[in-house]
Amino acid sequence: MAVRLKKLSDQTIVITGASSGIGLATARMAAGRGAAVVLVARDEPSLVSAVNGIRESGGRAEYVVADVADLDAVEKAAAFTEEKFGGFDTWVNDAGTSIYGTQEQTPIDDQRRLFETNYWGVVHGSLVAAQRLKRRGGAIINVGSVLSDRAIAYQGTYSASKHAVKGFTDALRMELEAEGAPVSVTLIKPAAIDSLFAEHARNLLGSPGLAVPPPTYDPKVVARAITFAATTPRRDLYVGGGGVLISVLGTLFPRATDALMAKGARAAQTSQHAGRPGRRDNLHEGRPGGEERSSLPGPAARQSSLVLEAQMHPVATLAVLAGGVALVAGALAARRSGRGRIVSLAMDHLPRHLPRARDIPGYRDLPRARDLPGYRHLPRARDLPGLLASGRLAELLPDPARIGAALVRRARRSGLF
Repeated sequence: MAVRLKKLSDQTIVITGASSGIGLATARMAAGRGAAVVLVARDEPSLVSAVNGIRESGGRAEYVVADVADLDAVEKAAAFTEEKFGGFDTWVNDAGTSIYGTQEQTPIDDQRRLFETNYWGVVHGSLVAAQRLKRRGGAIINVGSVLSDRAIAYQGTYSASKHAVKGFTDALRMELEAEGAPVSVTLIKPAAIDSLFAEHARNLLGSPGLAVPPPTYDPKVVARAITFAATTPRRDLYVGGGGVLISVLGTLFPRATDALMAKGARAAQTSQHAGRPGRRDNLHEGRPGGEERSSLPGPAARQSSLVLEAQMHPVATLAVLAGGVALVAGALAARRSGRGRIVSLAMDHLPRHLPRARDIPGYRDLPRARDLPGYRHLPRARDLPGLLASGRLAELLPDPARIGAALVRRARRSGLF
């Protein structure tokens, strides 16, 4: 059966982990676009504040106090939604927590508790949602992580739980497809997000505070991915170029990536800023949330992700890339042949309008190499013969859309069409 998802304004959406961070940003964004939202989390004061804020802005919102580790509590959240809104169309599993520490120093009980939230919470929510959505159609959206693909030192249990979430999500998707169920299953893989993640995590590293490795992204960027997946079936969506880079490097060069991350992981994940004491450590019980963004100092979070935009609009992205390749290839062929009026126009234009890399749209959202864990331990470029020259290659990349438009203008002025 074909998967047909409703437009967002016609949907009811259940969101776990909705008292802060990504979950709260998603609830606000979805409600602002007309959806009815049900916020699920453990901390009731934060939920009350969030729901009141949405209602004051004209949105429709309810909340349920529940621990996703408790299957009965998740069932009650679904039943509450059915009673209030007649059912739901999208279920978002976002609840999660973390432990910063070595594998050896992390108590087994703490590791089990983290899996209760991060893995079993996703399992509970997905199975409860699938049972109902098979009858009416809809979307299940699980928030994994780039660490679903690539583990990081000092968050080994968190990484393991996200690997488990990926395995469960992939298997559930295939089973629903084999059954012909009208249910879309999407795994969202964010990079480092400027949420309350580090403030809520358990700290076994002995540092005053914790951090997420830069570059960081605003929770609203992930909310954009989630609301997109609620209306458009997608298998996976990465949020953040830094996350994709780590995933690709880990796949192609696993041992080198191990060495790089082993050197820089601790420094990238610890901080001298402890954050608000009342927020610390939500492993075993809910802590105050109520905000999307972290209160910790640091570089400004990025407000968009070029990687995400490319995944959401693949046809347009491929068209631009194909157009750019065709223009460059045609120009090179024309230069070799030395013939043709359009060829002359192209070659007259190209040398004067090659943009700098930093002028290309979306360039500022790409991660900087020096922000990646372990970068400081790499050899300097000037110590490697010939690398400086190759480092300027990115500055030669043209903006296909700009060049194409200029070529068309010049062709029209010349009377070609």
